[in-house]
Amino acid sequence: MQMSTYLTVREVADVLRTSPGAIYKMVERAQLPGVIRLGRRLRFDGPSLVHWVDQNRAPSLSGGQG
Repeated sequence: MQMSTYLTVREVADVLRTSPGAIYKMVERAQLPGVIRLGRRLRFDGPSLVHWVDQNRAPSLSGGQG
């Protein structure tokens, strides 16, 4: 059995450099992947979140040079 890394709301907020409140709003709007509800608690599948960030990252203005 392979175990995945699960993140808390605060950890996701730190990764995305936003507030926990913003994370809860994103969850309500179904804007984040890998959301797991454990009763009233939320956990996030780390690999799914990393993949989502990679796919939604904006290209740099410098074109990757510099």
